Amino acid sequence: MQENKPVFVDGDTAVLPHRVLPPNNPGPHPTVVMIHGHLGNEEVMWIFRQTLPEEWLVVAPRAIVADGDGRYSWHPRQQDEWPALSEFDTAVAMLLRFIDSLPELYNANPNQIYLMGFSQGAAASFALAMREPERVQGIASLVGFMPLGVEEAIETARLADLPVFMAVGTEDERIPLEIARECGKAVRAAGAYLEYREYDTGHKLNGEGMRKLKSWWAERAAEAWRR
Repeated sequence: MQENKPVFVDGDTAVLPHRVLPPNNPGPHPTVVMIHGHLGNEEVMWIFRQTLPEEWLVVAPRAIVADGDGRYSWHPRQQDEWPALSEFDTAVAMLLRFIDSLPELYNANPNQIYLMGFSQGAAASFALAMREPERVQGIASLVGFMPLGVEEAIETARLADLPVFMAVGTEDERIPLEIARECGKAVRAAGAYLEYREYDTGHKLNGEGMRKLKSWWAERAAEAWRR
C-alpha cells in the first residue's frame, strides 16, 4: 500500500471540507467517497482505506451539521425517531455538489463514483443513490440502514442492478438486527445486486467483515477495469 497520507482540504477551496488521497497514476480515477456516520468527521473513515484498490482516488467529506467538539452529522438527528428519506435531501444536494467538483479538483472519473458509508453515512449513501441512481456505481454499507419512506424507490426499482455490500452487526446496539434485516430486504426490493453479511459484532466491522469488504472492492475494481 502506498505510504502517502490523506491531505486535508478546507471549505474555502471545496464544496465540503474533506481529506483526500490521490493515487499515483494519471487518471481519470475510479473514486470512492467515504461518508462518515453520526458525530463523525472526515478523519474517522480512513481505517477502511486498507480495503480499497490502491490505484483509486479516495475522498472523505465532512458532514454538514456541526454537533460540537469536532463532530458532525448529515442531518439533525431526533431522539427515538428513525430518519426518513426526505431528511437527507440537504445532505444529498451537498454530496452531489461535492462529487461534481471531484473531476476538476482531482481528475475523478465521473462515471466511476462509488460510495462507502458508515451508519448514518450509509443511509446518506442510499438516499443519494435513490435520488440520483445514475451517479453511483456501487455502495458499501457498513452497519448502516435505509431511511424510511423509500416505497417509491422500491416500486420503481431505483437501485436496479447496483452492486451493494451490507455488513451488519448481530449485536449492534444502534441498528437493531431486525431493522438491519428489513433494510436489507428493502435494498434488494429496490433492485440492487445485494451482498448481505451478518457478523458477530456490535456497531463496527470486525476482522472477518474487513476481509470480505476488501474482496468486494476487488470485485468492483475488476468490473471497472473491464469497462
